[in-house]
Amino acid sequence: MRIVMIGAGYVGLVSGACFADFGHNVICVDKDAQRLDALRNGRMPIFEPGLDVLVEENSEQGRLGFTDNLIEAVSQADIVFIAVGTPSRRGDGYADLSYVYGAAREIAAAMSGFTVIVTKSTVPVGTGDEVERIVAETNPKAEFAVVSNPEFLREGSAIEDFKRPDRIVIGTDNEKARKLMEEVYRPLYLNASPILHMNRRTAELTKYAANAFLAMKITFINEMADLCEQVGADIQDVSRGMGMDQRIGAKFLHAGPGYGGSCFPKDTLALVKTAQDADSPTRLIEATVSVNEQRKRAMARKVIRAVGGKVRGKTIGILGLTFKPNTDDMRESPAISIIQTLVDKGAEIKAYDPEGMDQAKPLLPPNVKYCKTPYEVAEEASALVIVTEWNVFRSLDLDRLKTVMASPVLVDLRNIYRPEQVRQAGFTYACIGRGDRGLLDAPEAARAAE
Repeated sequence: MRIVMIGAGYVGLVSGACFADFGHNVICVDKDAQRLDALRNGRMPIFEPGLDVLVEENSEQGRLGFTDNLIEAVSQADIVFIAVGTPSRRGDGYADLSYVYGAAREIAAAMSGFTVIVTKSTVPVGTGDEVERIVAETNPKAEFAVVSNPEFLREGSAIEDFKRPDRIVIGTDNEKARKLMEEVYRPLYLNASPILHMNRRTAELTKYAANAFLAMKITFINEMADLCEQVGADIQDVSRGMGMDQRIGAKFLHAGPGYGGSCFPKDTLALVKTAQDADSPTRLIEATVSVNEQRKRAMARKVIRAVGGKVRGKTIGILGLTFKPNTDDMRESPAISIIQTLVDKGAEIKAYDPEGMDQAKPLLPPNVKYCKTPYEVAEEASALVIVTEWNVFRSLDLDRLKTVMASPVLVDLRNIYRPEQVRQAGFTYACIGRGDRGLLDAPEAARAAE
């Protein structure tokens, strides 16, 4: 199958590399000359475990290529995937579909023979209808079908998600397009990955509904964590007790500083706008958006309380900047709001992240000092704050940290440490929803152990 992927960003590059690994011939089209040059020379523009090997192997085998010549690529394609960005539009929160519609116009002018045009990008309900209208208007003689095939990839495990998906959603009423899409995904039949056929609008909404529900699940457990701190309960036990119920499930029930990334923030907001325009408001999702936004600054206030109520002139060390581990993605990361709030209150910030520091620099205040190790971050710090649960932060040498810090305060916003372990090491320890209002200093811990 001859496949063209419009956009060599996160979704396009992962999808293109995986399709090539299935044996298809894939061309990724992108307008960014630097990105194309990097890819042709084996340098990944994003960090995703295993992606570099997958791209290198399939490029060497001639199944995966990169170009800025859309006309040549599309003219020979059986299927063209649109995998461009759909960021929140500034000012009103609607999904910005200008890149999708621009791609549709260029595809229409370049296609030859029957072509399946697939929206892989996350788009609001009705976008496929508009893509269809644009293509027909641009090229009235075109033979084509527009399909919705949303992606469900998690950053940090995207290749595994693509090759072993929970489901594959295909939205079209065109029988010829349906058969071609089944052929594209035929290699996954061995994994018994279910293909769900539905109409195009239903497929578009399915993606938004899934992301909104997961975002709501995260926000729910975060609010339960706040309640735990007030009533003396432990959120981790609550999460386990809930998650073992098969109707609920354990995933996305980990309390923390709020969700971020490229999907949940923009998709929840776009769904709210779609629902409002349809005169069917989604009040639960509206609340989810609001609560999550407020939570990020609330985490900064937790840090301030942990160091005695004032951070002016104090150094605060930040461990983890990306919105989750195993990615370099800084989009909507809780670290951005947390650091900005602390800087606004007069704190000096030192930070370390295994992959995200270059991406963080344009988004964070200019006076943030970036370090090479967690221990360099800790030097002269009045508090150390774990924002992202990278594995490298899970077994820190607490004795070594204590000797270099100005005061032994650890704020664990991911609950990756056992409270008794940290407190016995002589630290004041703040965490999320673990029964004691999230804060207990070392003397109190010693007394509690007696």
